[in-house]
Amino acid sequence: MPQGIRSLSVWPGPQRVNCCQMLIHPDAKGHFGAFGGRFVPETLMPALEELAREFDAAWADPAFRDELNGYLRDYVGRPSPITEARRISEETGLHVTIKREDLNHTGAHKINNALGQCLLALRMGKQRIIAETGAGQHGVATATACALFGLSCEIYMGEEDTRRQELNVFRMKLLGAKVHPVSSGTRTLKDAINEAMRDWVTNVRDTFYVFGTAAGPHPYPYLVRELQRVIGDEARAQYLERYGRLPDAGLACVGGGSNAIGFFAAFVPDANMRLIGVEAGGLGLSSGQHAAPLSSGSPGVLHGSYSYVMQDDNGQILGTHSVSAGLDYPGVGAEHSYLKDLGRVEYVAATDEEALQAFRWLAEKEGLIPAFESAHAFAPLHDRELLPAGSRVLVNMSGRGDKDMESAARILKL
Repeated sequence: MPQGIRSLSVWPGPQRVNCCQMLIHPDAKGHFGAFGGRFVPETLMPALEELAREFDAAWADPAFRDELNGYLRDYVGRPSPITEARRISEETGLHVTIKREDLNHTGAHKINNALGQCLLALRMGKQRIIAETGAGQHGVATATACALFGLSCEIYMGEEDTRRQELNVFRMKLLGAKVHPVSSGTRTLKDAINEAMRDWVTNVRDTFYVFGTAAGPHPYPYLVRELQRVIGDEARAQYLERYGRLPDAGLACVGGGSNAIGFFAAFVPDANMRLIGVEAGGLGLSSGQHAAPLSSGSPGVLHGSYSYVMQDDNGQILGTHSVSAGLDYPGVGAEHSYLKDLGRVEYVAATDEEALQAFRWLAEKEGLIPAFESAHAFAPLHDRELLPAGSRVLVNMSGRGDKDMESAARILKL
């Protein structure tokens, strides 16, 4: 671990939050503190540099922002509302409110990022789009945006995930995308990203890689955060308007970390609000069968970025396990790693069993069926040591559970 980097498991309070004002931009080399950067083949360096320049120019262009905001409003259905969870609040002794990204077109937060990147691809004159996907929601969102804009679309997806997410595979194909099952490695998200990266290296001149999470080489962690921070910006304004104050804590699930970083970004400067990221604890951290690099990993390089990863003593990436395909990833975004070591965000892990209990609990108590990924964010609501009674809590529900119905039926046997 580089000098100056500390691992803090407990949020230390507002006295350290001023350092988080640096989070607005990574440095010139794409680092959030020690994390991030570009660890990629030389062939990709010009493409990443071009992408960074073009995104900065587009993001500073009011016409681009207005066009994107128009699609988010009229096509996606933003702003997504916040919903007070009264029965869960009564049961837990908390005041729970939910940010409803499940109500977006295509069913999750992924469409925010996919639309923005596809508009950027059009601006750059790129007609061929590739993407990776785990749970399939990013693949569906990318295929949707490509259908909307008339772009060619190819999606890489691990074979294990194509089995777990058959409905989303069909949706991608129906939308006109070509789906490439990936049979190497663990046949999950990590390996889908590997294959997409290989494709991009080979076809970099005419291909735009719509990266699905706030990880990978610079500028993706920053670019994806900016496209997803609409979640937090809306939620902050909505909560203040309704309650006249901010919540005591905000929770979101964390895999690669796009929904969480988009949600957290608006609240990082608010010193008195705790931020809690919930990773996939799988069969338990002690089992080794999990996907929780921030809770049980160490800094290393994966997919072109230096961040917390699951690795052995030789730096080899370990296999992962989660009931949730979208969280089944051995790394995490650079900014999450930075926020962990600053102590601004607490990262905890929920097991498969805890997530499934939360999945069923939310359905029965509130009539809301979350994605398996999102269910992880609700699991800590039972933990009075983490969230004392009376706390006002805002949870980001990053997606709905339609895609998980077959798996849920098989596992829960209702």
